[in-house]
Amino acid sequence: MSDQAELTGRIFFANPTRNLSVEQKTNLRSIGIDIGSTTTHLIISDIRLEQEAGKYVVADRGVFFESEIILTPYSGNQLIDVNSLRKFIHEQFRWAGVSPEDIDTGAVIMTGVALMQKNARAIGDLFSLETGNFVSVSAGDRLEAALSAFGSGAVTNSQLTGATIMNIDIGGGTTKISICRNGKIMGVTALEIGARLISWDQNWEIRRLDKTGEYFAEKVGANLSIGSKGSKNKIEEIASQMTEVLFAVISQQKLEDEIKNLHRIPPLDWRGPIDAITFSGGVAEYFYGYGSNLQTDMGPIIAESLRDKLAKTNFTIKEPVESIRATVIGASQYSSQLSGTTVFISPIESLPLRNIPVIRPVLSLGKGPIEENLVAEMIRERLVFFGLETSQQAVAICFEWEGSATFERINSFLKGVIIGMNPVLSGGRALILISTGDIGRIFGRHAREELLFKEPIVSIDSIDLAEFDYIDIGSPLLQSAAVPIAIKSLLFS
Repeated sequence: MSDQAELTGRIFFANPTRNLSVEQKTNLRSIGIDIGSTTTHLIISDIRLEQEAGKYVVADRGVFFESEIILTPYSGNQLIDVNSLRKFIHEQFRWAGVSPEDIDTGAVIMTGVALMQKNARAIGDLFSLETGNFVSVSAGDRLEAALSAFGSGAVTNSQLTGATIMNIDIGGGTTKISICRNGKIMGVTALEIGARLISWDQNWEIRRLDKTGEYFAEKVGANLSIGSKGSKNKIEEIASQMTEVLFAVISQQKLEDEIKNLHRIPPLDWRGPIDAITFSGGVAEYFYGYGSNLQTDMGPIIAESLRDKLAKTNFTIKEPVESIRATVIGASQYSSQLSGTTVFISPIESLPLRNIPVIRPVLSLGKGPIEENLVAEMIRERLVFFGLETSQQAVAICFEWEGSATFERINSFLKGVIIGMNPVLSGGRALILISTGDIGRIFGRHAREELLFKEPIVSIDSIDLAEFDYIDIGSPLLQSAAVPIAIKSLLFS
């Protein structure tokens, strides 16, 4: 294939003639592609799977190749330059010595400006993901914060050490903060503070000035505009202002309205001790001294200001597992499972379904009565957290049923589920129920016959899923009525 032909077509990942679940392959090559407002990079990883309790799980993972990190290319009007993006990806594959067809599975993560409708459509047209081995993740502020917390190692370290860890991911346009405790994310927030809110050339001529950058410039009396001259002193004052805002959030101070207005999502409601702080994102490269200071944006200056500020406090600063690459390293291949045989599918034409995201809210389903409003509230919280409340695709809810399966308890539970899942049930999308026990048929039939739910229902059982899982649901097997499930899990360092 000529270079010209290579750069004008789509990028085909995963050989469509290979069926990984049939091959039962245990060594896979996975890719994680991170396309953000400011930077783009990719990681190719080798994954080893082993069978455990009848299913494949990730036993080992290692990074095969890390691409260079580039500024996300734009063609104007905040539209990502897909041709430049295509060229970058092909160049990285040449450096890695592999071709896209050698990749078995993976994930494409889009954040920030990449999520704009025209950008997302263009990026989707760039990648050919029809083989089903890939997942494409649109990460809003909450999910991006969660991905950073997992990718930096803060979530895992909080579980291993018992420490409460605050991970602060400072990128080009936003800062995401996550509180991690006992292997769980207890809260997240996002602020409009970033390294590339203001950028300049080698002569200090302003080349980029976002609205929030203008706001901070005005606070220090700097009259900046595109093409005007900046100065190191004024930029340092602006960075100091940003640091003061971040410090107010980090130290859990009572926030003034001015600071609250800089939040993209509600401020943290965590009011407990913080045992350690880790930084990730582009600014972390400078904070920990990983990167060179020969830059034309605010990254090194914000990092230095933060170091000086935190040096005067009692906060414990730890290094992350990953800093600027604190994102998914890919996705595991199908972990294929069969559902139980007590399933309810109506109509049967609802299947197959592909690349369905999974939520698993914390639900109290013990012996007592079930509060449908509480069930609905917990479900809505997870939809919002993962940015799925406005999703145009179906979403699966996984739950572990506890206590007796009386009419009243099932009725209250399913009412709460339908209310909570309502944002993703419009337009004829299916109600997808995944229970870990063997009672899928009971729930599906109750929703149809007692609650008169008119849209498609897919209620399957004996499957255990986690958040950050995506599933393909195949058609029922004729010999058993069981349903084949292909599970694709996001992987982190």
